[in-house]
Amino acid sequence: MDPIAANRPQVGMDQILKALSEYMTLKVESYTALPSDRDQNVLIETEEGTFVLKVANPFEPKEALDLQNATMLHLANKPIGITTPVPVAAKDGHTLCDVEFNGTKLHIRLSPYVAGTPLAQARPHNRELMGHLGSVLGRLTNALKDFSHPAQDRDLHWDLRQAEKTIEDHRQTINDSDKNSTLDWALQYWNQVQRLAPELPQSVIHGDANDHNILVNKIHPRDTGFEPRKVVGLIDFGDMTQSWTVAELAIACAYIMLEKKSPLTMAREVVRRFHEERPLSDQELEALFPLVVLRLATSVSVSAFQQAQEPANKYLSVTSEPAWNLLQKFAAMPEGLAHLAFRQACGLEPIPHSKKLLNALSKTKVKPVVAGDPSKAHVFDLSVGNLLSGEIGNPEDMAEWTEKMFAIQKAAAAPYGVGRYGEARLLYATEAFNDPVYGEPRTVHLGMDLFAPVDTPVMTPLDGIVRSLQNNNFPRDYGPTVILEHELDGVTFYTLYGHLTLNSLDNLTVGQSLKAGDEVGTMGDLKVNGDWPPHTHFQIILDRLGIEGDFPGVCTPAGKDLWQAICPDPNLLLRIPEARFPKPELDAETLMHEREQILGRNLSVSYRKPLKIVRGKGQYLYDHLGRSYLDGVNNVCHVGHAHPKVVDALKRQASVLNTNTRYLHETILEYARELTATFPEPLSVCFLVCTGSEANELALRLARAHTHRRDVLVIDAAYHGHTSTLIDMSPYKHKAKGGQGPPDYVHTLDLPDPYRGKYQTGNLGQQYAQDAEHMLTRLRREGSEVAAFFHESLLGCGGQIVLPDGYLREMYGRVRSFGGLCVADEVQVGFGRVGSHMWAFETQSVVPDIVTMGKPIGNGHPLAAVVTTPDIAASFDNGMEYFNTFGGNPVSCAVGREVLRVIQEENLQAHALEVGTLLISELKKLKSHAVVGDVRGLGLFAGVELVLDRETKTPAPKVASYVAERMRDHGILISTDGPDHNVLKLKPPLVFSREDAFRLGVILDKVLGEDFVVAATG
Repeated sequence: MDPIAANRPQVGMDQILKALSEYMTLKVESYTALPSDRDQNVLIETEEGTFVLKVANPFEPKEALDLQNATMLHLANKPIGITTPVPVAAKDGHTLCDVEFNGTKLHIRLSPYVAGTPLAQARPHNRELMGHLGSVLGRLTNALKDFSHPAQDRDLHWDLRQAEKTIEDHRQTINDSDKNSTLDWALQYWNQVQRLAPELPQSVIHGDANDHNILVNKIHPRDTGFEPRKVVGLIDFGDMTQSWTVAELAIACAYIMLEKKSPLTMAREVVRRFHEERPLSDQELEALFPLVVLRLATSVSVSAFQQAQEPANKYLSVTSEPAWNLLQKFAAMPEGLAHLAFRQACGLEPIPHSKKLLNALSKTKVKPVVAGDPSKAHVFDLSVGNLLSGEIGNPEDMAEWTEKMFAIQKAAAAPYGVGRYGEARLLYATEAFNDPVYGEPRTVHLGMDLFAPVDTPVMTPLDGIVRSLQNNNFPRDYGPTVILEHELDGVTFYTLYGHLTLNSLDNLTVGQSLKAGDEVGTMGDLKVNGDWPPHTHFQIILDRLGIEGDFPGVCTPAGKDLWQAICPDPNLLLRIPEARFPKPELDAETLMHEREQILGRNLSVSYRKPLKIVRGKGQYLYDHLGRSYLDGVNNVCHVGHAHPKVVDALKRQASVLNTNTRYLHETILEYARELTATFPEPLSVCFLVCTGSEANELALRLARAHTHRRDVLVIDAAYHGHTSTLIDMSPYKHKAKGGQGPPDYVHTLDLPDPYRGKYQTGNLGQQYAQDAEHMLTRLRREGSEVAAFFHESLLGCGGQIVLPDGYLREMYGRVRSFGGLCVADEVQVGFGRVGSHMWAFETQSVVPDIVTMGKPIGNGHPLAAVVTTPDIAASFDNGMEYFNTFGGNPVSCAVGREVLRVIQEENLQAHALEVGTLLISELKKLKSHAVVGDVRGLGLFAGVELVLDRETKTPAPKVASYVAERMRDHGILISTDGPDHNVLKLKPPLVFSREDAFRLGVILDKVLGEDFVVAATG
């Protein structure tokens, strides 16, 4: 057994307190044991402050303890920007005391407690924090370069100079064959490190900058959650030793990459900022990743060994499983990729001499890869937002793509078609193309596609040697693939030709020399080329990364810069004129700037970092890079984004006729009949308009025409539309910044909020309705009569409010008794969203006089409607013509009919009930977080109200904003609402699935556990 572990001190607290009294001048108030794998550590609270007492392991040489103390004292005078422990002098002036416990002499020492949150416990970790850690480590390394101590070159199994021996000595307890294979893979890096060792600088290092020893600042109550967190402290100098200087960085990188979605991205930030403080040599950069791997292998080996000795000590395995997972992920990563990533992070060419090579390639003479004039080639748009896919009945049918694309080429008289380099494509946004190192699908194209008929010859543009022949015969892979090796100005590089015929492989041999213009092969068909339209994927490769027979043809958006350095633009050799390519897409930042110049500045945009969304499908939205976002808030695309049946209905009717209602047409009648059939009697007359605001404006006209009155009742925090009149009727707007309050004809009722409203017990609906009756009585006494009571059947902007039971029934009775009409605004919540009923007002067992609807009615098409009774419609027929230029046009009606059909055929109302019930159930589990005050909703309309204190119900708008932003970072889109902007709003498309509900619950649980959220209620 390890003598250090076997002899960890276990001194009684009474003896420790006695020793403190004898050797120190501190009055102890309380104490807490702290974990350690070698010493006995105790947190001591005193009148003078908080301290950490360390009782050293008897097998720890006194010289090593003196080394640690000397190092801490040395750092206390260095500008490293963080706090490190500083040994406290005892009564005799020494920082190390020899104390006898139970006949054994042990060394004790005391240092002030370093405040902060261990990085391992801090949530979340982001690139800014990782960058600051890199800077701190760089400054620490600089501060130690002039430090020396007689005991610095100590024998320590954590010293990476002993990695091979430590791993071999400790792996004997590991019986898992897969894990042992992983260790064998890791140990292959030892030879590489040994080759570089003579050129690796050495110095004294901390040696254990793991995520438990790195401290970050605590959250301040005034924070917004978006302030960059910083490293504020470094503790535990027990592994101080002389070693390779770069090992300090390697150790930190090993631990910060644990359990990260994109470990390499995080490590790059640490390396980049470290290099800014303390430049890394080429040899150190080459050794860095091997040392990371060896540290992880050392950690899991020692952990397994110690666990076998002390199975009850959980501290010994704190990072074991995540470390194994990371090692296995690295083992699947292309060889040398991390080295290139670290070079690029430091501002160096990832591949030395690549700029020289690219310059030479741009000037060298080449032969065409495919015959034909490149100035006449047709360049396709196959990007995420391409419009061509909308002309394909089944985007997964490559035969249909082939027919369409080749028809376009023929019409353009193009010798061949071209698929662009660097283009993000949704075709690759699947699990098959997921990259475990970057944690997202590989969507960005690294080659250029040359589309031509089957059996079209493909030639090499340069002299070369056949280096690889392989049939990558997996779905959506390359199929038959040839890789050639070339040399130019003494630099070797490669070209890849994918999607060929099987005969292409038979006609070549590895090692065969080809001259520029020689045939490499011919283009294969769907059956052999990986199931793609006939084409050749042509790619330049500067470093094969140890990959044989294949090479990634697409990369992740996060890895784009690196992979494009490895695989530069093939147009260097194809020479297709720039004029043939469309201008580059604008990035989100540029778009936002131009938007602010051209559009009104108060046109709102979601999220601090706005998304450039270019495609939608079902319950998902996709940005321009192919990243998918689960849409948890878009209730407009009710039956799913770009539902094929709705889109087809629009296209079919638009291709025949789109005019106004001055002409007779069956579609408007059929739609009005089908729509009104979903309502209870006597709601049977329909008016079609274009927007929800138009619908509510028209409803107000109807009410006034029928009652010959002007005044209206509205609910506080309601929102009914954006016209001037409707802003007047929307307290959510006219009471907020920029609003001017209500006009004299608008009368506002209290918001009947069961969670924080004025009534909390008894019959809430009746109590709020009695207040309304008092208002109606007062208004009549003052000479005013109400034309209508406008209400949302569930309040969205009011905070996803579900009205109290019986509220509408009580309100309708009172309003009607005073001669007013009742108008249900279903713009947000109609068409089956609540699940139990088609219309949300039905959940209150009432029948309105007028119902308005919009948003989901056309699944994103500008369509809205008003449905009322024959009597009210007759009152509106007062001699003034009613006409709406676009309302009720045939295209809109065709779309509306199809939406109704899809709701029925796909059983979406029942689906909303099932999934909505599950979603709300999952959300209610989140009440384990103190910040969750209330969870409410019906069907797929839900709200989570966040509060700073459950007793006072103090709203937490900053927390809500933070949570919505963090959910976006996790690929889930939600929003905030409510008078205090503290309610998380969920109203997804009705195709939202059970799996989506579970996923949203899991991620929201994770975000609500992050430091800023937890601190807000602390």
